[in-house]
Amino acid sequence: MDLYEHMGKDLFRAHDIPVPRGTVAETPEQAADATRELGGRSVVKVQVQVGGRGKGGGVVLVDSPERAAEEAARMLGSDFQGHAVTRVLCEELLPLKQEFYTSVLLDRSSGDYLFMMTAEGGMDIETLAVERPEALRRVHVDPMLGLRTYHVRDLTETLPIEAREPAGDILRKMFAMLREEDATLIEINPLVLLDDGRVVALDAKVTIDDNALYRRPATEALKEQFPIDPVEKRAKDAGLQYVKLDGAVGIIGNGAGLVMSTLDVVAQAGARAANFLDVGGGASADTMATSLEVILSDPAVKSVFINIFGGITRCDVVANGVLEALKRVQATVPLVVRLDGTNAKEGRQILSDAAHPQIFPAATMLEAAQRAADLANGGVAA
Repeated sequence: MDLYEHMGKDLFRAHDIPVPRGTVAETPEQAADATRELGGRSVVKVQVQVGGRGKGGGVVLVDSPERAAEEAARMLGSDFQGHAVTRVLCEELLPLKQEFYTSVLLDRSSGDYLFMMTAEGGMDIETLAVERPEALRRVHVDPMLGLRTYHVRDLTETLPIEAREPAGDILRKMFAMLREEDATLIEINPLVLLDDGRVVALDAKVTIDDNALYRRPATEALKEQFPIDPVEKRAKDAGLQYVKLDGAVGIIGNGAGLVMSTLDVVAQAGARAANFLDVGGGASADTMATSLEVILSDPAVKSVFINIFGGITRCDVVANGVLEALKRVQATVPLVVRLDGTNAKEGRQILSDAAHPQIFPAATMLEAAQRAADLANGGVAA
């Protein structure tokens, strides 16, 4: 669960991590009032759950309440990198002396926490990590040991001397917040040294573990403020595991592992998946019909890859489910169907006998992925 910047900063305040004064605005008039309260000057920032706002015109310095209203009017209701803008954050302008970067995240590959820090903040950290990795300090922290003084010293010694102690204090509070709030990522870019010697979090990127929300009701309630994708809502209401992606091949599979593998083979075949959709252990006519409705409601989908492995689920039942679903849902794009496992031969025969013009059976996963990719890219299935 990715929080808006202003939500992350609310958590920062709760954990005594210094942040600028700011007010959330949902109208141009509110942005003007907020800027007036901040002394007539402010920084107006788009609130979306993606990065890159500074490069895309999502962060603007203004020198009057009127200008704040103009920028807020431009931002609100717009589309920023595919995300609807419903609010902006107006914050005080601070006298910056130097910018840094720091983050802490759950490193699943090593089974511990990873802290990162560099004296070069306010930039694309991924680019820095590739072009000059020596400039980025990395420290792994054992969850049982916790953040120790030597960890903090290793991270902050790359900073100016006057920034080390206040930055170290922020690192300790970040670690406490990570554990107390069930976060998997806390990132501050930039963390800034002010002219008066204070160190302040100018930005906040916070990700909360979805699996822990049951014990964080106040945090879970924040979801109500997020824009709801109508396709994802339809899938959720139907009990389907669905995530929208940015490709052209719709994916329907049974089992998260199989669906993830399907995304990989589609990419290997030269296309990108339009979604992740796991129908779970069953693939009845109702389930398939609902799944196809969800997939086909996305205008970006140019082909659908139905990838089913019959374990408990029988492939002949799945095949009949697909055909029954197509009586209820009009197939506007070709459907590539791969069946394997229990009664796979019978299932493929059912599809072959049906001779539906929009169904293209495939014997193997790689063959199906290539056919779906070709169809999505404007080719003709063999």
